Amino acid sequence: MTPVKLGDISIGGGSPLVLIAGPCVIESEQHATDLAGRLADISRRLRVPFIFKASYDKANRTSGRSFRGPGLDEGLRILAAIKSRLRVPILTDIHEPSQARAAADVADVLQIPAFLSRQTDLIAAAARTGRAVNIKKGQFLAPEDVKHAIAKATAAGSSRVIVTERGVSFGYHDLVVDMRAFPIIRALGVPVVFDVTHSLQLPGGGDGITAGQAEFIEPLASAGVAAGVDGVFVEVHDEPSRAKSDAQNALRLDKLEPLVHRLMAIDTIAKAGSPARGFGALGCKQPEVPLGG
Repeated sequence: MTPVKLGDISIGGGSPLVLIAGPCVIESEQHATDLAGRLADISRRLRVPFIFKASYDKANRTSGRSFRGPGLDEGLRILAAIKSRLRVPILTDIHEPSQARAAADVADVLQIPAFLSRQTDLIAAAARTGRAVNIKKGQFLAPEDVKHAIAKATAAGSSRVIVTERGVSFGYHDLVVDMRAFPIIRALGVPVVFDVTHSLQLPGGGDGITAGQAEFIEPLASAGVAAGVDGVFVEVHDEPSRAKSDAQNALRLDKLEPLVHRLMAIDTIAKAGSPARGFGALGCKQPEVPLGG
C-alpha cells in the first residue's frame, strides 16, 4: 500500500492511527470553531494525527424538515476560517459534481457519501481536483465491490484514495460491521478508515430521523482498530442530545480523549506484527498448537 499523504499526516502503510473527528454538520460558526479547537487540543495532547470533519450541507437527511447546515458558500467560509486558525486538515463531503472545485479550494479531503459511492461523475469530479478522495463504502456493497469506485477515482487521475467502512444494511433500521471487511479493503491497496459512529446508526429508525446506539462506540471502535484499520472516523459533539444531526450516535466530547488513548494502545499492538509473528513481537511465547486446535 502507498500511504496517502496530507502534509505531515500519513494514512496507511503502517503509519500511526489517524483520527478524523468533528460534528456531523456545521450548526453555527461559533460551535464548529469551538469544537474544532477542543478536538485539536486533544489530538495535540495525545500526539495523534488529526483531520477535522464537518459537513456544510447534509443533503441526505431522512426527512425534508431536518436541519441541513449553512450551505456551500457559508459552510466553506467557516471551514476555511477553522483551517487557517487551527492549521488542521479539513474533510468535508460533496453531493454533486458541481461542488467539487469549490470544496477543493478549502478541504484537503473530499468525501463521497456512502449512498453516492457508485456515482461515477461525482467520484471523477472529486478526483480531478487533485485532493485526496475518501470514498464511503455504500451500505449496500460487499467489501470487494468497492474496487470499482476506487478504479473510477484513479482513472480520473487521483493517486490518493481512501475507503471508509460504515456498516452494511442488516434487516430493518440496522447496520452491521463485518470485521473481515477491513483486510479485504486494505488488500485493494488503499488505506481503510472505520467510521464508528455512522456504523451505529439505526437508519430511519426514529420516525423521520436517524436513531443510533452511541453506547456501543467504544467496543466497536476497539474491535475495528484491533482488526487493523488506518484511521478512525468519529462524529463528536459537546452535547449530543442537542445535536442537529446524528444526535443519537455521536460521541460525547468528554469521552473522546480516553477512547483515543485506548485505541492508540490497541493500534500499537495490532501493528506489532501479523498473527503469525505477533506473539514473538510482543515478547510472548509462541503457542505450541494452532489457535483453536
